[in-house]
Amino acid sequence: MKTYGLTGGVGMGKSAAADILRGFSVPVVDTDDIARRLVQPGEPALAEIQAAFGNEIVDADGRLRRSELARIIFADPAEREKLEAILHPRIRTAWLAQVESFRKNNPPLAVVVVPLLFETRAESLFDKVVCVACSAASQQQRLLARGWDAEHIQQRLAAQWPVAVKIARADFVVWTEGSVEVHRQQWQQILKKSNYQVRTAVALR
Repeated sequence: MKTYGLTGGVGMGKSAAADILRGFSVPVVDTDDIARRLVQPGEPALAEIQAAFGNEIVDADGRLRRSELARIIFADPAEREKLEAILHPRIRTAWLAQVESFRKNNPPLAVVVVPLLFETRAESLFDKVVCVACSAASQQQRLLARGWDAEHIQQRLAAQWPVAVKIARADFVVWTEGSVEVHRQQWQQILKKSNYQVRTAVALR
């Protein structure tokens, strides 16, 4: 089984790519999903985060106040590094375990979505790396549509490597400016080059 890492800038289409790949029957693990599970009430990681950042980052029901934590960590690189030290080792352990579970069914390919793939020096763990990308203008529009203000967008962008660097280091690039169908066709070409036989092509809405 080959393993591909999928990365890209924030708002550039990683989730859409994961949906397309699942439609092609490619097993996918998304590290953002893992991160969300790790901070559920009762999880050790959440307790460690609360101890590190204070009780105000947890609401009355014991749930993480994501917006408050984001406000703290994206305003101060040292605080962000503190959070990453808590979460990143746990996230990597979890996705590696998931990849091993995929191997039991012996699929030809599995994909792991890792937003900070290059930043966390994870590229050596994959056979190939795919970067999804779009123009800076489209990225800005997509992030504004999430309700983020200009300052928060800039903070988020500053927390990642420039997408041009990711593109240069990736084995494949998927340009996400066009329609979902155009996005999908690019993935078909990548899978073809990877000798992956598409078993199911689910039309996406």
